Amino acid sequence: MTRAVLSLGSNLGDRFAHLRAAVEGFAGVLVTASPVYETSPWGGVEQDDFLNAVVVVDDPRTDAWGWLRRGQGLEEASGRIREVRWGPRTLDVDVVTVDGPDGPVRSTHPDLLLPHPGTPERATVLRPWLDVDADAQLPGHGPVAALLAALGPDAESGMRRRDDLVLVP
Repeated sequence: MTRAVLSLGSNLGDRFAHLRAAVEGFAGVLVTASPVYETSPWGGVEQDDFLNAVVVVDDPRTDAWGWLRRGQGLEEASGRIREVRWGPRTLDVDVVTVDGPDGPVRSTHPDLLLPHPGTPERATVLRPWLDVDADAQLPGHGPVAALLAALGPDAESGMRRRDDLVLVP
């Protein structure tokens, strides 16, 4: 039923292995995976740098809640423990946006806000998303390229593309 954009992040343990495991967890429904970026943490919690990427997935049998459950299952399999908001994590899978048969899916449920509310301010999501879809649109906000440009010239200063880390050969 849906195509989704998911953001992946890890800053504990073997960060790249956690991202690869997430990509493998979406085998069969994976459309594409972005390059990997090493990014500075944000949110006010002292922690190590993240590896971030975006994946696009598509499955006619999976709705928005299904993508959330699948992502949470992969987080759990990676050993994620939720102790500190915006704290360190083995794996974070966020459902950024979901397109259903009738267009973009909207949700105001506190467990599944769609589109993901932090996306317009996060170069760590916008940049990798643009790498896999130059014409990407964030429902209700417009072109992803315009959102990234609006963040200003320093928006990507804490990001480094890691071409040595390839999620999908």
